[in-house]
Amino acid sequence: MTKRTIGWAAAVAAWIGGAAMAAGPSERPNILFCIADDMSFPHAGAYGCAWVKTPAFDRVAREGLLFTRCYTPNAKCAPSRSCVLTGRNSWQLGAAANHVPHFPKEFRTYAEALASNGWHVGCTAKGWAPGNPGGRQLTGAPFNRRTAPPPTPGIGRNDYAGNFRDFLDARPAGTPFCFWYGSTEPHRAYTYGSSVAKGGKKPAEVDRVPAFWPDTEVTRTDLLDYAFEIEHFDRHLGRMLDLLAERGELDTTLVVVTADNGLPFPRCKGNAYELSNHMPLAVRWAKGIRNPGRRVEAYVSFIDFAPTFLDVAGLAPAAAGMAPVAGRSLTDLFRDAPSGPPRDRVLIGMERHDMGRPHDWGYPARGIFQDGWLYLRNHEPMRWPAGNPETGYLNADGGATKTLLLDARRAGGAEAWRLWEMNFGRRPAEEVYHVDADPDCITNLAGQAGCAARVDAMRSRMERELKDQGDLRMEGRGREYEAFPYAEAAHLDFYARWFATRDVKAGWVEPADAETDFYRAAPSIARFEASSAPDGGTALSWSVGGAPESCATELRIDPDVGFLADDSGTVTVRPAAGARYTLTALNPRGTNTATVTVRPR
Repeated sequence: MTKRTIGWAAAVAAWIGGAAMAAGPSERPNILFCIADDMSFPHAGAYGCAWVKTPAFDRVAREGLLFTRCYTPNAKCAPSRSCVLTGRNSWQLGAAANHVPHFPKEFRTYAEALASNGWHVGCTAKGWAPGNPGGRQLTGAPFNRRTAPPPTPGIGRNDYAGNFRDFLDARPAGTPFCFWYGSTEPHRAYTYGSSVAKGGKKPAEVDRVPAFWPDTEVTRTDLLDYAFEIEHFDRHLGRMLDLLAERGELDTTLVVVTADNGLPFPRCKGNAYELSNHMPLAVRWAKGIRNPGRRVEAYVSFIDFAPTFLDVAGLAPAAAGMAPVAGRSLTDLFRDAPSGPPRDRVLIGMERHDMGRPHDWGYPARGIFQDGWLYLRNHEPMRWPAGNPETGYLNADGGATKTLLLDARRAGGAEAWRLWEMNFGRRPAEEVYHVDADPDCITNLAGQAGCAARVDAMRSRMERELKDQGDLRMEGRGREYEAFPYAEAAHLDFYARWFATRDVKAGWVEPADAETDFYRAAPSIARFEASSAPDGGTALSWSVGGAPESCATELRIDPDVGFLADDSGTVTVRPAAGARYTLTALNPRGTNTATVTVRPR
């Protein structure tokens, strides 16, 4: 961490600590944090979405605050939840920047901090996951004894509200509580058509299908099945609110309702777009929210939850044993009395999510949402963003819409290829979208002259803030994130094991998702040459051609240079005269190489 980062973090910690000390023990509310599993903004009734019925969420919003610009920094289960728990962005969390990590010992969670300060802390169902918590209860003691018959086989058996009752019954008298309600809905798999057969829904009720999917009855039914599972989450939320009201504690409880990342469909969860990172958020706290019923338009981030909970508990992060937080308390928004200008942007990013790429690589990206725009930098554009085709696009959960897209591409046709490219194809190094006008992020405005000044300003601001926060990508050390191993043996070296047998599968995609015959030819090397560089070194330039079915899955120059991030480019080396360099391009169909010799100058 740089001196600049330490100073910035200390200032934030001091500000939060000063606010926290204003709250006395008698004013401390209980905390009920409710997090759905894979639910995007705006899929709740309070946002005007008529095909998802969420009366409990709507009640929280009506009696509290409805946030319209809440974002997770990382749209995947484990890293998103790490941000919630620590108040830090995922790129500030070492191994926890990744999915399925070993949770780092050096980062304490707000739940651990509250538990060690006398709070009754617990959770039900999905807390921090997936990964290895190292024997710690990162979200509190589990309460999972009670089960109930689910509406469909795709919905979990956990009686969330019943387990919340057990948690309350176990609380010592006079002790404030903090509870994590971690639903496993609307995570896949779904029981296809259950929303129609059991929920009485009709495909025509879906008012809009995102422009990157085909608008068919299959897609609409898939969306309604997703809605049916959100409604299960919401019913248990309603039971929890009623239980608190029965016990006379609803008005003294801070209730926060959100989700961890976007809906489990292609180009949403596991990506870095509007539907990936933009989350629903409603907050109720009768004793602490002034002028309830408001809509909050300011940008807020998941890194704001931990400092908010510590603030209302009267704890400063440092005193609670936590690493410096990057977020800010939301209590000034609760009071409708901002202590400074509202945040006008949020940062997002991702590192490694699900396995399925060579060498356990991820798809690193960083972005900034600001003033209704999104700037996105893809650091390894030659990689497949949804995971490699041959292993099943493992960073896109299996389901009816994914199957529809893949089957359509195999059948052929320009429109099917266009949709496949948007959902699974490679992406450019920079993407820019006017989200307010283009919420599906379809029209990439990068490179357009009319956007140049805005793009330059957003890029500069993003990079400056990331450097201040100690992001290793900004220091040229991004591969360190990928050096952290997966915490589960089934994930480790998945691609190498698949390559050896062509018969290793993951459980969250359909077997037919794996396009083992996707590649039709080995990658072709169009150019590899050496020339004099202006600084006196040697410039090695390369270009590897080919359609998607003949692209390189790995590209490297030996010796000294290593793996390359793009299909074309130039790198400067300082070799001895006569040194030989080899460019290797490969995919599952084969390998091609080219060699150059550096001549004496």
